[in-house]
Amino acid sequence: MTNELLRLEKVSKQYGPNTVLKDVSFTINKNEVVGLLGDNGAGKSTLVKIMSGVVPMSSGEYFWAGNKVNNVNRAETERLGVETIFQDSALVPQMTISRNIFMGREMTNKLGFMKIKEMDDIAAEVLDSVVTIEGIKSPKQLVQSLSGGQAQAVAIARAVHFNRSLLILDEPTSALAVRATEALLNYLTQLKSEGVSSVLVTHNLHHAFQVCDRHIVMNHGKKILDVRREDTSVEELTAAVVEGQTGVDRFRKGTF
Repeated sequence: MTNELLRLEKVSKQYGPNTVLKDVSFTINKNEVVGLLGDNGAGKSTLVKIMSGVVPMSSGEYFWAGNKVNNVNRAETERLGVETIFQDSALVPQMTISRNIFMGREMTNKLGFMKIKEMDDIAAEVLDSVVTIEGIKSPKQLVQSLSGGQAQAVAIARAVHFNRSLLILDEPTSALAVRATEALLNYLTQLKSEGVSSVLVTHNLHHAFQVCDRHIVMNHGKKILDVRREDTSVEELTAAVVEGQTGVDRFRKGTF
């Protein structure tokens, strides 16, 4: 029985004459947190969109749990269990926490009316049991009243409640205070113990090294490093991000 969850094989992406990804291959395993690292323009955002099914690849193959997925789109990746949490949490500020958790998956009766109380009750239970969020008093609170960390936690709660298997977090800590950042990183470790894998896209290498089991470094659309935490260091990751393959080579020769 395979332990792999998501595998990309030789994925490339062109926009006209511009190649933004070239022959990228890697695997995300079950019960694993993977850091996706690289400087601006490295191809991370495009890769996230391809993994999420938002943007089609120009060439390459997409496998889920060992099986090839022929028609990769957002509806299919959502069915498989992929959820992407962007920096802005993709929440609607003017709606309640409960409505945001069930957005697009509203519970309705036979006449099509929403079961507001039932959704509120489930949302309250999710907020209490799935993630511990300080300062949230009711699922009826508007999202616009929440802090950045609270909003991120609501987005994670939504993903976990609907049995997501893979969370992709795109720069989730960039706007968070220190305490909220620590809470978010702890969530990833907690979720791994519950069978949810994560991909953490971040510029903060110390955050990545703290929680990620493995690190993938991108540079100019190519994967230049794929290494487990115990086999690398923050210094080597820094060299890879700053100078690409040259930095990796220099670090390993002791000249970085």
